[in-house]
Amino acid sequence: MTRLVRWTALTAAAALLTAGCSGGSSGKDKDDGGRSGAAPTAAAPSGVPKALASQQLDWGRCEDTADSPAPDGDWRCATLKAPLDWADPDGETIDLALIRSEATGDERIGSLLFNFGGPGGSGVSMMPSYADTVSSLHERYDLVSWDPRGVAASEGIRCRGDEAIEDAESVDSTPDTAAEEQAYLRDAAAFGQGCRKAAGELMSHVSTTDTARDMDLMRHVLGDAKLHYFGISYGTELGGVYAHLFPKNVGRMTLDAVVDPTADTMGHAENQARGFQRALDDYLESTGQDPEQGSRDIADLLERLDAEPLPTSSPDRELTQTLALTGIVLPLYSKSGWPALTSALTAAEEGDGSELLALADGYNERDASGHYGTTTHSQRVISCLDDRQRPTLEETKELLPRFEKVSPVFGAFLGWDTAGWCHDWPVAGQHETPEVSAPGAAPILVVGNTGDPATPYEGARRMADELGKDVGVVLTWKGEGHGAYGSGSDCVDSAVDAYLLKGTVPEDGKVCS
Repeated sequence: MTRLVRWTALTAAAALLTAGCSGGSSGKDKDDGGRSGAAPTAAAPSGVPKALASQQLDWGRCEDTADSPAPDGDWRCATLKAPLDWADPDGETIDLALIRSEATGDERIGSLLFNFGGPGGSGVSMMPSYADTVSSLHERYDLVSWDPRGVAASEGIRCRGDEAIEDAESVDSTPDTAAEEQAYLRDAAAFGQGCRKAAGELMSHVSTTDTARDMDLMRHVLGDAKLHYFGISYGTELGGVYAHLFPKNVGRMTLDAVVDPTADTMGHAENQARGFQRALDDYLESTGQDPEQGSRDIADLLERLDAEPLPTSSPDRELTQTLALTGIVLPLYSKSGWPALTSALTAAEEGDGSELLALADGYNERDASGHYGTTTHSQRVISCLDDRQRPTLEETKELLPRFEKVSPVFGAFLGWDTAGWCHDWPVAGQHETPEVSAPGAAPILVVGNTGDPATPYEGARRMADELGKDVGVVLTWKGEGHGAYGSGSDCVDSAVDAYLLKGTVPEDGKVCS
């Protein structure tokens, strides 16, 4: 479990729960359309060296990466150079991996930049699989995404190897004894040291503020006078930080599945405990169960697993309490995952942990060969640089009863996570909460889903309030799952499309049921 459960878990959910989707038709050898090397026309960001401001992106065929194959279709990739340290923009640079598919229609507005969350999610791998969802936007926008600094192809950080990751799965993430507590904290500290060894100086320069400044350079180099942006989950926090830093450069910005910018480390954990419990209650009610009794039954199953893990069909692997909890989390991201959750819980009650283990592996990006992805590594490095709070063991234990009251299933896990997430971290955090006030910015559409498990609905109103009067505009969907756009509501989709394509701002407080 992590403090900000990531949007990119939906990629794994899609692979496990649906037939998946295609990045488009064949045609990797299609000409770039004449835009390669086009000089930027937008006003250069202040303080950016001329060599970086005037760089021309060399769009070419995308290549396979260690964790994902090159996409099919009309996708092109390029590398943007940005300062490693924005406080020293004339110093060392870092390479950022970008991906783009040009607008399919004739009435092009510009680039629409996507961040799919995390922090730590790869936009280069996610963007092609999301293209079908935003096909109406693709007509008038170039779809653009990137791997933020410290992520995947943009000097991604791997803090430990596959064997060490698998070994760490045996660490009890809800310790019951002093010995288990110390083992939990030792593992957390070792993870941080592994990140420091792997990342070096980069570890101090992957904050959300650094990435927001990268986005403004990206806007300029892409040739856009204003930044048109679609941020999902953590991408909403990133969008808010960008709007605060560059309010006059905000174009049409949509924030979906909104992170509460007023919550600190403890607040985020409590929000998520409440959000996942709310989603679990909705799931249990949909199956005809009493949510209170159903939650007690699941909590009892997890308690039994703490004492005695279940066998699975995977050689030499058992279903531990932590892996089971992770397996329960994944299908709650989307209502389409609920049948898989029913099947996995039924199998576990019958003594077989294989299905919950498979769901946990999907969340943890573990493939059949035992190789793990690095999203959680980048996520931890970024969020621990952002967040100044470092809850002690004693502070966490004092608050555990409150967490467990909020959620009998998820409370203890997310409560303990506050103590371990950035424990003994080698780099100091920057703030208690992010600054997202954006006076003078154009209206920003903030989309909240009442059944969102990972970023509970209340965060949408708080984000809009923090953005400021006449800036944050809230659109509510009474639905289920992480995110609203493309999740089955014609009302939501048409409102977002009208805003992004025509500039039509919906009435603040509009509700889609």
